[in-house]
Amino acid sequence: MTTTLTIGMIREAAQYIRSRSTLTPKVGLILGSGLGVLADHLEQPVSIAYHDIPFFPQSTVEGHAGELLIGTVQGTPVVLMKGRFHMYEGYGPEVTAFPVRVMKELGVATLLVTNAAGGVNTAYAPGDLMLISDHINLTGRNPLIGPNDEELGPRFPDMSQAYSRKLRELAKGIATEKDVPLQEGVYAGLLGPCYETPAEIRMLRTMGADAVGMSTVSEVIVARHAGLEVLGISCISNMASGILDQPLSHHEVMETTDRVREKFLSLVLSIIPKM
Repeated sequence: MTTTLTIGMIREAAQYIRSRSTLTPKVGLILGSGLGVLADHLEQPVSIAYHDIPFFPQSTVEGHAGELLIGTVQGTPVVLMKGRFHMYEGYGPEVTAFPVRVMKELGVATLLVTNAAGGVNTAYAPGDLMLISDHINLTGRNPLIGPNDEELGPRFPDMSQAYSRKLRELAKGIATEKDVPLQEGVYAGLLGPCYETPAEIRMLRTMGADAVGMSTVSEVIVARHAGLEVLGISCISNMASGILDQPLSHHEVMETTDRVREKFLSLVLSIIPKM
């Protein structure tokens, strides 16, 4: 069953955020598990707890701090989610993507989403960064189900460039300049919360997926519905089930994202001012 999130609710959340900061953000950032370190590099940040923002859900996962920050990155005004929401926490897809609606209302034109993902492509290794070229929505859910409000976006949004080709070329150019190795591939979004079975990973590889995770797709669908350009980056935090003879754990995810911190920061901090 979908939750009705109205324009009035979006505007009320945005109005509260504006009451805490006069900055008009142009770039929205959603940070995945263990990648919240980027928040430490905001200039003159204003921090707002999710539980203070009208209609915002709460993050319950380790590595997701649960705060919204507004500040600048090398002079570029940004709004940053330090921690996101997932459907496996019990939220509907339209709720997990609600902050994207609020970002649009605040003035955001481009969105950078990051996540920690399992490597499905056997040429990948833990610690790789992967530019998302496309996604496969295997959650069985879509945040746009239900009556469509034309003020928010079209009934049938185009997803042929869910991840902006222009922004991907920008990211690849900066990665070359910074000597940061960068993979590029397809992200498969599953519902979770359990990790996939080896048979499911073989299926995903056959379908053309290079990485797998439990987030991102709902946010990107809503972003495209709202007319935002999107850039996505996955941190390959572990190899997916069945590739290595070892069990999977969230602890490994957090360890890997901590290890790639400098490489991730070097790339993303250089991309943001040019988005």
